[in-house]
Amino acid sequence: MSPLAYHYEHDAEVEAVVQGIERDERLDSLCNDIGAVLAADRTLGGLCDWAEAKAPRTIDLPIEGAATLKAAIVTVTLHYTSLEA
Repeated sequence: MSPLAYHYEHDAEVEAVVQGIERDERLDSLCNDIGAVLAADRTLGGLCDWAEAKAPRTIDLPIEGAATLKAAIVTVTLHYTSLEA
């Protein structure tokens, strides 16, 4: 008989923030890099069974007297299983 196993899904958020010129292009590049890292190792070095990213949510953050910040929140769903001993 197999031991009792529990499957969990946990949402983690990765925040990416850029400032300066060409904010849109730099933020796109940063979000693409996050996706590439996840695609290269879906188990995050064995820390979970599967990791998948959702589409980033972007926002502009105004700074008084300075250029606005461009930010994105990338939600990463982590799937993992825990066995009862």
